Amino acid sequence: MMRLLAWLAGTLLLLVLAAILLVLTALDSTPLVSRSATISPQSVAEARWLLLTNDPRRLRSGEARRTAIPAALIDEGINHVATRFLHGRGALLLGENSAEIRLTLQPPLLPGSRFLNISATVQEVAGQPHISSARLGHLPIPPALLELALHGGFRLTGYQRELTLALAAVQELRFEPEHRRVIVGYIWEPALLERARSIAVNPEDLARIRSAHEMLAGLLDHHRPGARVALPALLGPLLDIDGSDQRANRRAAIFVLAAYLSEKNLAALIPEAANWPKVRPVMPTLLGRGDSAQHFVVSAALAAWAGEPIAEAIGLYKEIADAHHGSGFSFADLAADRAGTAFGELLLGPPEKLDQLLKTPFADSDLAPSLAGLPEGLGQREFRQRFGDTGSPAYRQIVAEIDRRLAALPLYRPSGKS
Repeated sequence: MMRLLAWLAGTLLLLVLAAILLVLTALDSTPLVSRSATISPQSVAEARWLLLTNDPRRLRSGEARRTAIPAALIDEGINHVATRFLHGRGALLLGENSAEIRLTLQPPLLPGSRFLNISATVQEVAGQPHISSARLGHLPIPPALLELALHGGFRLTGYQRELTLALAAVQELRFEPEHRRVIVGYIWEPALLERARSIAVNPEDLARIRSAHEMLAGLLDHHRPGARVALPALLGPLLDIDGSDQRANRRAAIFVLAAYLSEKNLAALIPEAANWPKVRPVMPTLLGRGDSAQHFVVSAALAAWAGEPIAEAIGLYKEIADAHHGSGFSFADLAADRAGTAFGELLLGPPEKLDQLLKTPFADSDLAPSLAGLPEGLGQREFRQRFGDTGSPAYRQIVAEIDRRLAALPLYRPSGKS
């Protein structure tokens, strides 16, 4: 028996070493995909149109539908997923009766700039997508092996049922490079929507989110619609809550506030939220600005919920907002983003700093750095004239100044420093 166990352990070790060696030999010096992580306003508009014309709440079980999905939307969606979850970049290229998915990852802890490039060609077989060829760097991968690995990955992460439901719903798949679109025919199955909702929000978080929503509605009930309310006046009561899991309660509170500020309809994610108390529309402000409050809270929620499905409910908003803000550049919003991210990370750590903040009334200046002297209200042309791009020394100098001011605030100062 011991000899058998030793043989199995040795075989497993050899397989692991072989896999590591395979990856190392497949590394490239140049990325297959090199692009930014932004989502274009056009793709945002296309996504909204697709959701409007394929609203799952209006579909009947078993109803057959066909929709045309712009290739650019899928392309940016793949890049969004690769950026958010794989810390890489992705792309889609349409060919005749096929589509090629490309990914570029940069493995950590490797000297120099080395990239792991992955590509897979997908073709339609009996209405279903199947991988016909794949490469890891310059090395070909057996398609069956890659499909097996993908299914194994879904199974390990607990999403195998969702994949099975989605594949069973697809009845037609057609690639049309001349029209730059992908035609998908499907039969609607309500279980898809229910599974998506159950993934995004678990029962424990649902109870906390409802409680935070009701608290927010109560806080704003005595304000007139459209009134300006300082953000600390909302954050203080929402976060000053006890319970068996204070950190989870605070994360729920920041999520609810982010959904409110980004004008998200919680009922789209949580159907029963349609019957929750209505929240009066006001304008929370940070350093006198509504946009800064919005950026601060959404960035804080993204940091507090990083890596969890519920974050997608507000994550896309952040990129949509940035895309629609393309008519100019705001260092105030950038400062609010960075302060919000730091605040969200505090929600995940030991509670002492937040507890200390909440013991007494606090102000905007406790949450975000001063904006004094920062360039503001820059149009695209003026920004390019003064800074060139976001990689220029002039731009990095201002970002460094924002970070210096942020680090000087007691709330974000590293422990042990005064």
